Parts: sequence; C-alpha cells; structure tokens
Amino acid sequence: MSEEIRGQCLCGAVQVSATVDSPRLRACHCDMCRQHTSGAFVSLETVPGSITVSGPAQSFKSSDWAERGFCGTCGSTLWYGTLHDGARNLASGLFPNAGGGVLKVEFFADMCPAGYALAGEHRKMTTEETIALFAPNEE
Repeated sequence: MSEEIRGQCLCGAVQVSATVDSPRLRACHCDMCRQHTSGAFVSLETVPGSITVSGPAQSFKSSDWAERGFCGTCGSTLWYGTLHDGARNLASGLFPNAGGGVLKVEFFADMCPAGYALAGEHRKMTTEETIALFAPNEE
C-alpha cells in the first residue's frame, strides 16, 4: 500500500515529500558518505519519481557520477543522487520515524568503522559486492 510521507531539514526551510510503498532503509559506509554525514548515510527507498523538494536545497557534485544534497540554510543532509538518471536517495532522518522504514542492506559494510555497528538481520555487502552491483564495469 502506497503512502505519502512528509519531512524536513533541521531548520524546516527545506520541505520534502515522497511516496513509499514498502519502506526500506539502506545504509552506506563509503568514505564520502561518512565524510558527508559523520556516520553511515541512511537512505529511505521511495517510489521513483515521487519526490518533491521545496526550499533552499543545494547540491554538491561529489564525483563524476553523483551529487549530495543539503539545506542551504542549516546544512542538513538531504540526499545522495546519481547524475546519469537524476535519481535521489533521500536521507531517512528527514522523516519522522525514518519514514517507517526497516534496515535491509548495508553498502561497503567492510568499511564500517570499528566504533559502531548497525543491529539486526539484514544484508551486509562488501566493497567488492557493492561496486559489482552499481558499477559492474569498474575495477
């Protein structure tokens, strides 16, 4: 069953809405995500094409293929996006109760710092597995 959820950044200047049908959380431990969020970047899977963002959202091109969104007022992390298709993976913290999502996968799990671990039964993909999934032609 699809449901529209609404959220906002820390200061409330950026408002976000999206549709979820089976909310799943994904955590990424890559170097860039940890630098951007000071921990794992946890995103909420949304229905493609359902995201609306209003307010002073800005983005930073963090690589040849990706951007990272943030609030231009308070700096809150908003999304990780891919440039080739314009897809945005919204930060779960924008939504009350993380949009009702359940953690399903950790990317770059072998890069997770020794100081913390995410609890629960879910898939933990290594760097090699993550790259094979998202960039099969990269070495």
